[in-house]
Amino acid sequence: MRPGISDKLQWAVDLHQQGRIAQAEALYQEILKVEPGHFDALHLLGVARLQGGNPEAALELIGRAIRINSRNADALTNLGNALRELGRHAQALTCYERALAIRPDAPESHYNRALTLQELHRHDAAVAGYERALALRPGYIEARYNRGVVLQDSKRHEDAALAFAQLLEVAPDCPYAAGKLGYLNLLCCDWRSYHDALARLIDDVNAGRRVCDPFSFTALSNTAAAQLACATTYAADKYPPAATPLWSGEHYHHDKIRVAYLSADFHEHATTHLMAGLFEHHDSDRFDITAISFGPDRQDSMRSRLVDAFDHFIDVRAKTDREVALLLRALEIDIAVDLKGYTQGGRTGILARRPAPVQINYLGMPATMGARYIDYIIADPRVIPPEDHPHYSEQVLYLPDSYQATDDRRQIDAHTPSRAELALPEDGFVFCCFNNNYKITPELFTIWMRLLHQVSDSVLWLLEDNPVATRNLRAQARLHGIAPERLVFAPRVPAGAHLARHRRADLFLDTLPYNAHTTASDALWAGLPVLTCAGETFAGRVAASLLDAVGLSELITHDLDRYAALALALARHPERLREIRTRLARNRGTCPLFATDRFRRHLESAYVTLWERLRRGELPATFSVMRES
Repeated sequence: MRPGISDKLQWAVDLHQQGRIAQAEALYQEILKVEPGHFDALHLLGVARLQGGNPEAALELIGRAIRINSRNADALTNLGNALRELGRHAQALTCYERALAIRPDAPESHYNRALTLQELHRHDAAVAGYERALALRPGYIEARYNRGVVLQDSKRHEDAALAFAQLLEVAPDCPYAAGKLGYLNLLCCDWRSYHDALARLIDDVNAGRRVCDPFSFTALSNTAAAQLACATTYAADKYPPAATPLWSGEHYHHDKIRVAYLSADFHEHATTHLMAGLFEHHDSDRFDITAISFGPDRQDSMRSRLVDAFDHFIDVRAKTDREVALLLRALEIDIAVDLKGYTQGGRTGILARRPAPVQINYLGMPATMGARYIDYIIADPRVIPPEDHPHYSEQVLYLPDSYQATDDRRQIDAHTPSRAELALPEDGFVFCCFNNNYKITPELFTIWMRLLHQVSDSVLWLLEDNPVATRNLRAQARLHGIAPERLVFAPRVPAGAHLARHRRADLFLDTLPYNAHTTASDALWAGLPVLTCAGETFAGRVAASLLDAVGLSELITHDLDRYAALALALARHPERLREIRTRLARNRGTCPLFATDRFRRHLESAYVTLWERLRRGELPATFSVMRES
């Protein structure tokens, strides 16, 4: 090494470790001008480029370094990291294996290998990898965090909750860990620390701390203002806007308006149960419709139906966020509709690069994204009343009926299983709630148990989501003086059979602060009345929106006392409930909620308005679509 090079390298490394990346890069480049084959400068410049979001450059630089020294475990690990960022997982795993063959006790190599396995959904192997990294470095916070995430993804909710509780003991300020624990405890229906933990979370969110992801927070928070604070912090931390947007004001000249729907759920899924009819009904003379699919390629009947429904169905699983964004820009998409938001499988990093002139948050994320590159959120006046506009970073695109799409082709099995087949009593009132377990709160459960006390021989029919929640809910029932067998759990079954079994229930009891969404639509489509309590957030007003659109507004209450009183009144006056069911059956074929083509026309009217505003050079602004006469 030439005199002075070693000093310059040490200076660059010091700057790099201080986070002064640009200055470190400049010094690495100076070294390479003098010594183009300098291993450390090539390797570390590649690492800096990777940290700066340029994995392609990192791959080239670190690859050159490895051609000089193929036995450096750190360089092999970092080459694997660049490959992983580029979606080349098999090659990344090979790099990690090579690194571990050289240095088997390197915790970083075990960690990054586990991260790649996690992205491939090889959960057990990923957990084992994180545990090996932790055995080598017990204080490895990232490994502890991601081990908890994998346990959650593999539905080992109780183990995941324990993992995050232990993480918080050693790193109480670990970003987002407290929110993960709060949400996992909801999934487990473990309410032992519910109120204290919730109060701390809300205080921390309002203080701008990184404690909870926005989707988990929708199940915990009951104010839109706090949800905006949570989303704004998260977006700035995880998905900041690109320094150079891919679309920068150009005008496209197409015969049709080009709309792309982005989702991980283009298969059998709650989202597609609602949206499939819309995709099929889009006006092909005026719109060119593209599916951008980054979820699993499940070869089910819904997947086949959707492939046929779209003009273009593009599987982008193997592409990075940047590559997908470049694809959207190359396709000259006018309107990009994100159906995931911050829900599981979402890829907000695509729209953070601003590939489309108009970018919309719809359906999957029932709250604000807190990101200025998302221009609009699709809503209706019930879920976002005008006074709540300040709590949304997006402008509001108001549809005239309900914001929620529905599919009027949804099939309900002709066969209705008997109550005995469903483990329900032949006689007696059946209160039902098929919402996910994380939506159940101790306040709601107390009301439900009181109803079981008041209505003799009644039962509560719940979705069987995970065995821990089932165990905890039955234990809670016992604490309320209710025999655990009066809680009946329904296993997951195919969609048609699930809809058919609703016929054996008497009344659907909604949850708060996170309402039934698709589950409310399911119940109403199957003819089961839904009783809701409207909350203070988008997520807590969805069932009210659906009930308005199906003509059953009398089932909307505005506080839990009235909710409990109406539930009891309906259970004690079966003639009143029969009249509501009869009206629901009559309305189903004529109401706005289940008029798929009417919804399509309203939504397409909105898209036309967006396109016209864009042509006129107008900035995003809240507007309402006129109701068809």
